[in-house]
Amino acid sequence: MRILSVSDVVVPELVGGNSPIESGGIELILGCGDLPPEYLVRLRAKYDVPLYYILGNHDIRHEQIVQGCTNITGRIVESGGCWFLGFSGSRWYNGNPNQYREREMRAQIRRLWFSLWRLKRLDVLVTHAPPRYVHDAEDRCHRGFSCYRDFIRRYNPRVLIHGHIHRFFETPAERVSVVDETKVMNSYGYHIFEI
Repeated sequence: MRILSVSDVVVPELVGGNSPIESGGIELILGCGDLPPEYLVRLRAKYDVPLYYILGNHDIRHEQIVQGCTNITGRIVESGGCWFLGFSGSRWYNGNPNQYREREMRAQIRRLWFSLWRLKRLDVLVTHAPPRYVHDAEDRCHRGFSCYRDFIRRYNPRVLIHGHIHRFFETPAERVSVVDETKVMNSYGYHIFEI
């Protein structure tokens, strides 16, 4: 499955006439947060594939339903034989929506333990914030969640794709780190990967 992931910044070329990618090759789109609902709707329409998304810490229109797209926050969903789960938001730093303390995010994960146990495997974990000490920073806003590292150890997803950390990359390989056997990818702007 060939997946386009997007986060944090609108890339006009992706929805315009001069897209840097061929629309026929994309089978699914993942929104990793901090993107306007209108952008997600336009991506969904242009590439005509399912679009799953989670919310970022700047998604202030968090009550709005994104037409034709599926919010997978706290939900396990299947597409093309692959299983996806999403968690919205960042670490708490000023009390705005979609900010969580470590214990709050851990509780969200804990609520899904039975579903994850029954599933036996998870292909892609979609988050806004990264795992702690993997692609994150030391300021309060951009620290990752330690519970995501625990999640990787316990459930061994094939991929964890996140946004939130604004960084430019010279090559796609610079976006990827490996934790245990899980590829952790920064989706800032856009990234294409296969599973």
